[in-house]
Amino acid sequence: MTAQPPASPPRTDTGVLAGELRVALASLVRRLREQADGTDLTRSQSSVLLRLEREGPATATALARAEGVRPQSMAKIVQALESAGLVGGAPDPKDGRKTLLSLTDAAREEFRTGRLAKQDWLTKALDTTLTAEEIDRLASVTDLLRRLAQFP
Repeated sequence: MTAQPPASPPRTDTGVLAGELRVALASLVRRLREQADGTDLTRSQSSVLLRLEREGPATATALARAEGVRPQSMAKIVQALESAGLVGGAPDPKDGRKTLLSLTDAAREEFRTGRLAKQDWLTKALDTTLTAEEIDRLASVTDLLRRLAQFP
């Protein structure tokens, strides 16, 4: 009688896993957004603010290109953000005809307090919902999630 190699465990169906991850992460992101709500910003306005925070000052034309919107649409977004006191403009040192848009101190403070609210909520959720072993398991996958987020 010949020895049979041990059966390998069934492989996880990546298509099913992708669907489950998408739903779970979307729910978590929604819950995190709820924690810092209180602004009446549209997604487009929030996206522009996040881009300015991440990448620094930019012209409205560069923002429109990066966000994939028409310059006229970006002009409306920028106007709303300026009216709310979240974005300010200054002459571009390389080309005085252009205006560089950047975050105001008020926008930076909103980001800071919003992030703190989200982190506080998530800390409480982790501490009250998961066991110590589950928290360790979750910690072990954060690097994997970061790598997935970098995929083109």
